[in-house]
Amino acid sequence: LRDTGVSAIIFPELDQMAGVEQRQEYQHKDVFYHTLQVLDNISEHTDRFELRMVALMHDIAKPQTKKFIEETGWTFHGHEELGAKMAQRIGRRMKLPTHTIKYISKLVRLHMRPSQLVDDEVTDSAIRRLMYEAGDEIDDLMMMCRADITSKNPRKVERYLNNFDRVEQRMIEVEERDRIRNFQPALDGNAIMQHLNMKPGPVIGKIKQAITDAILDGKIPNEYQACFDYFMQIKDQIIAEEA
Repeated sequence: LRDTGVSAIIFPELDQMAGVEQRQEYQHKDVFYHTLQVLDNISEHTDRFELRMVALMHDIAKPQTKKFIEETGWTFHGHEELGAKMAQRIGRRMKLPTHTIKYISKLVRLHMRPSQLVDDEVTDSAIRRLMYEAGDEIDDLMMMCRADITSKNPRKVERYLNNFDRVEQRMIEVEERDRIRNFQPALDGNAIMQHLNMKPGPVIGKIKQAITDAILDGKIPNEYQACFDYFMQIKDQIIAEEA
């Protein structure tokens, strides 16, 4: 498709990745061909259209975020966040279902996160946050991360896979203890509105998010009384900030 020029017409963002180099393991890799390898890798494990689209779009914003830094080489800071926004635009242009667009955008945004959690010093809070944000898509996200390994060095591939195995083991341990996947705070938005005698709005959203953050950070357990006590501590300050 690229050789004939068709890809530049039907998927220009993908076509623009050709010739964009990224440095990995002291080698320079073309982002376009890396992406095709990731697509091949994930296709060995699934025939699901939406996951293959994630593979195609996971690095879609690298041409726009490419920056050269001395002694480091090319960097692509923020490509996952910009890529998630681009995935939404591309999905709408392709007339994909709304739920598929949300799925693709979500996994593009999160695809770097598991690799940042491989250190033993990573806190349970960081694990909880990833599981909370990924929700039911956490297993698909980990499949995508494994497919993103395109090194030709078998020892490096084994090391990267072992890293992801450790991350998944941490997830299992945290999930068994905290039941964090798809959790909802014991004190929900309706209860907050009732206690404050307020309608939905920024104050309610910020209070609910603050309670959620406290649970994810391990400050409080996800129990009604603990959530209510924390709510009583923070509500006045948040209301004052929004006044």
